[in-house]
Amino acid sequence: MRDTDSLMSQHLAPIVEKVEAGDRLSADAALCLYRDAPTHQLGQLADLVCRRKHQDGIVTYIVDRNVNYTNVCVAKCNFCAFYRPVGSSEGYVLGFDEIFRKIDETIELGGVQLLLQGGHNPDLPLRWFEDLFRAVKQRYPDFRLHALSPPEVIHLSRLSQLSVPEVIDRLVRAGLDSIPGGGAEILVDRVRTLLHCYGKATSDEWLDVMRHAHRAGLRTTATMMYGTVETLEERLEHLCRLRELQDETGGFTAFITWSFQPAHTERGGSEATGVEYLRTLAIARLVLDNFDNLQASWVTQGGKVGQLSLAFGANDMGSVMIEENVVRAAGAAYCMDEVEIVRNIENAGFIPMRRNMHYEILGGPVFRAREIPRVLELATARAEGDTSVPPELRQYPAKSWVGKAERQRRS
Repeated sequence: MRDTDSLMSQHLAPIVEKVEAGDRLSADAALCLYRDAPTHQLGQLADLVCRRKHQDGIVTYIVDRNVNYTNVCVAKCNFCAFYRPVGSSEGYVLGFDEIFRKIDETIELGGVQLLLQGGHNPDLPLRWFEDLFRAVKQRYPDFRLHALSPPEVIHLSRLSQLSVPEVIDRLVRAGLDSIPGGGAEILVDRVRTLLHCYGKATSDEWLDVMRHAHRAGLRTTATMMYGTVETLEERLEHLCRLRELQDETGGFTAFITWSFQPAHTERGGSEATGVEYLRTLAIARLVLDNFDNLQASWVTQGGKVGQLSLAFGANDMGSVMIEENVVRAAGAAYCMDEVEIVRNIENAGFIPMRRNMHYEILGGPVFRAREIPRVLELATARAEGDTSVPPELRQYPAKSWVGKAERQRRS
């Protein structure tokens, strides 16, 4: 056994030396580490790289709210437990007033931003989003809209028959501040075909939305959902494609990875282990040498693995969230308010600081500056049984026959 360990160490030694020297890893070298390095060694290397970038001992987080404006979706990805088909009795669209109330509650907790994402609803045209964004900015001029992942932008492009750059331009003029990295899954079309998400966005299309966003001056995040049908090589291909675009544009602020949540999904299966999450996070830190920030995905892994992420390459605890619907639909219901996030950061030996989406430091914990209510359970989009239809929907033309009938009935 010792001879085997010795041979393994010799095999990895040149790659480890490259990491220690600060050199870029090839996909093949990263794959060797991913497959063969002991977990503790991956963690040590990722921590080394992270501390080079962040020498101040600060771990950041953001107070924002994850609002899913609709669960109606025509994409029908087989890994998603959240969506409902057009016409479903469980489908919903949030009204503007509902969203305003959610913003009020977020501001009360020290929040600065709404993470706004939803299904590909054919009955919500581009003008609905423009009117919503303008209304938000009129009421809350300094509040940020981190909204609409690349597949949602593509969906609006197809609905409006406008190009992606035109859609982005119109959304920015209406109030869009930045774009979240959702919908990336794995940026390999073989995988996307098997996951039934190729139709909503190919790998090239996802990357191209981000390219146009960066050229328009927006900052964005990037994500990876692993643990379905992809190979290790395809995970590395995903990371390398992100690295290439970051070399080109420099527009990504952060990377977030999480494991597929199988409960209640068409695909089913079992979730990857916490150890695999930590290994995936660590290898992402080593490959994504041009990304400054990696977030810990405590919402899928739980608070303690989230805390351990800070020794495996993460320098950010992500969002307090306040509300979550997508992961909850797949069976995960972890909750950490600002008090819990700060406790986890400090117990790991770091200094907690609030940030915005651009990773600008806003200050220390809000709850230490003023009294705020504890959040012991994540909110949901709506109370169970609420099937109300927002009155303003009648102002917008529908595409689906169900939506057209509903608009006609209410007109």
